Amino acid sequence: MGIFTFWPVGYNAYLAFNDYSIADGAATWNNFEHFKYIYKEELFHNALKNSLIFLLIVPVIQICALLLAKLVNNKLPGMTFFRAAFYIPVITAISIAGVVWVNVYKYDGILTWFLQTLHLIPQGSEGQVDWLGNPAIALFGVMLFTFWRGIGWFMVLYLAGLQAIPKEVEEAAILDGANAFQRFWKITVPMVKPTILLCSLMSTIAAMKILQEVVVLTKGQADTYTALFYVYDQAFRNYNFGRAAAAGLVVTFFCMILAAIQFRFFGEKK
Repeated sequence: MGIFTFWPVGYNAYLAFNDYSIADGAATWNNFEHFKYIYKEELFHNALKNSLIFLLIVPVIQICALLLAKLVNNKLPGMTFFRAAFYIPVITAISIAGVVWVNVYKYDGILTWFLQTLHLIPQGSEGQVDWLGNPAIALFGVMLFTFWRGIGWFMVLYLAGLQAIPKEVEEAAILDGANAFQRFWKITVPMVKPTILLCSLMSTIAAMKILQEVVVLTKGQADTYTALFYVYDQAFRNYNFGRAAAAGLVVTFFCMILAAIQFRFFGEKK
């Protein structure tokens, strides 16, 4: 933890207040100049806004993952296959998955064909949509890709939480006349609350730190420039490590605030 977590975080905080040269490794103290710069920079404002918009995926993926875990928790023929099938995107390399989804989002890709088949968009070239090039919808396209890759992971976590619930509790509720919805809302949800907190926290931090998905799908274009992509861009394209470190601290600050809010609502009340 000291080598791979605490030292990098501490050194990042140090760089945020310095001008760092990669050529000679020299760091020159500059107080809060990097923070002042990104505070006034419209590019970083838009990047942070996109990251906050990306948080919309958090409740969607958590609700769907919990319902999916409830579904695959049933002992039915072939259920093991479905559990594995939903988990395959999690273990698929993001570069490979990105290539697949870029082709899905092509003008004449499977998504366009599917929507044209359902007559939801016009047939032919008139119905072709630039899913990853249109600033109005590109970020939501990245969200859908993230949903596809992440729902299997959270499904497994929720499945573990569901299987830890004593069967006697639900059997007693059935004897008391509780229907399926009442059992889910009054028994399942309260008893997997710690898992909900864990998954929501992980999903929120992942949404704020979204980077790989943007790199493989849009490379930050079409208004998908997120806060962590800004950090990556400043550090490894512009070699402005101090400014990148300052932006990274701001992202960390927002993650801490969101984590505190989630602990407030989902944590155990004393």
